[in-house]
Amino acid sequence: MHIANGMIIMNRRQFLKSAFGAAMAAPYFIPTSVLGRNGTVAPSNRITIGCIGVGGMGTANMKSFLGNPNAQVLAVCDVDTEHRHEARAVVNKTYGNQDCAAYNDFHELLARDDIDAVMIATPDHWHGLIAVAAARARKDIYGEKPLAYTLAEGRAIVDAVQRYGVVWQTGSWQRSQRNFRFACELVRNGRLGEVHTVRVGLPQGNEIDHRGQQPAPVPAGFDYDLWLGPAPWTPYNPSRCHYNFRWISDYSGGQITDWAGHHCDIANWGMNTESSAPVEIEGKGVFPKAEDGLFDTAESYYFECKYAEGFTLIVADEKQQPKGMGTHFLGSEGWLYIDRSGIEAHPRSILKSVIGPNEIHLYESTDHVGNFLDCVRSRAKTATPAEVAHHSIMIGHLGLVAIKLGRKVRWNLKAERFVNDPEADRMLSRPMRSPWSV
Repeated sequence: MHIANGMIIMNRRQFLKSAFGAAMAAPYFIPTSVLGRNGTVAPSNRITIGCIGVGGMGTANMKSFLGNPNAQVLAVCDVDTEHRHEARAVVNKTYGNQDCAAYNDFHELLARDDIDAVMIATPDHWHGLIAVAAARARKDIYGEKPLAYTLAEGRAIVDAVQRYGVVWQTGSWQRSQRNFRFACELVRNGRLGEVHTVRVGLPQGNEIDHRGQQPAPVPAGFDYDLWLGPAPWTPYNPSRCHYNFRWISDYSGGQITDWAGHHCDIANWGMNTESSAPVEIEGKGVFPKAEDGLFDTAESYYFECKYAEGFTLIVADEKQQPKGMGTHFLGSEGWLYIDRSGIEAHPRSILKSVIGPNEIHLYESTDHVGNFLDCVRSRAKTATPAEVAHHSIMIGHLGLVAIKLGRKVRWNLKAERFVNDPEADRMLSRPMRSPWSV
């Protein structure tokens, strides 16, 4: 903290440590004294970042922070020595020094007072634990999707983010792409008439990197016990960890939970159901045969969700959707389909429509990491806050419960419990291996 021109100036760390800052999430102004001559944040006032989980997606996210002049990566953390050493080398090369710290245990990184925010890109079964711990440590958080491994852990994240007043951005980066925003604005502003059905296509099949399934010695430099964390203990084998965790139900929900945070999120955005959820869910899926061993998440799936708002959401693997991957809105006056390759509509004139100044304009972000950093400074909500991500992945979690039970389930959103269904309720959380708990 310092005084300039009669004003008390505090950086983001000091703001959150103050009694006022810890209690408030309202915007505050950035004095010109913290800015460099070009209007960018001066090096001493950059938002400092710690990266937790620096495998494939984690390294990609880390590089996005490294490419932003308003951020400074101070530390990396990974239970795999090779991953964290490679990540540290990338950071040090970028800054031309040897200053980046590397940690095996995320608690050590969170204990640093000089880190403002963290990026979390661990396997799904770790999201809840690390995110809640980071919020308690008053770190702002860029967290990969899905929000959490279970609905109960997702609720714990939302509550912790709200309680401790931290900024959260989910890695559902499609919200920072113009095509997705424009598509959802067209839907919200009635260009399709009354939307009666939304189809969401997600990937089909488990994309396994086969490395052998026989028990093997744990590689040197890999903290396998910490990698397992709250998941059941089981012998190490080469195909279990890193990328393949997605296809093992102890750590993830397969393609459904890997992708619902993208295309189901866009369905919610377009239908204005970011705070809602289906009231009835029913579906079916095809799982690997038991003799196939390690990988047990659904290879093919289809489930229908009925909404009190009066429409049906159909989520299925791409081979069971007419348009394949993406989000397909069908209304009384036409249809619109959006995926990462572009937008289609019928009639095509829909795409020439202009959203008027008095119509609904959705949150505009053109840079997902940049949006997060802006909100860390302003204390405003990001493009994809925790509660929005919770409702997006809720669709995937509810669909998986219905598929696994093989029957229709009904959902009480207010209570976040199933209606008179204790068997289904037991699937909302999971026991954690000692000593872990949220």
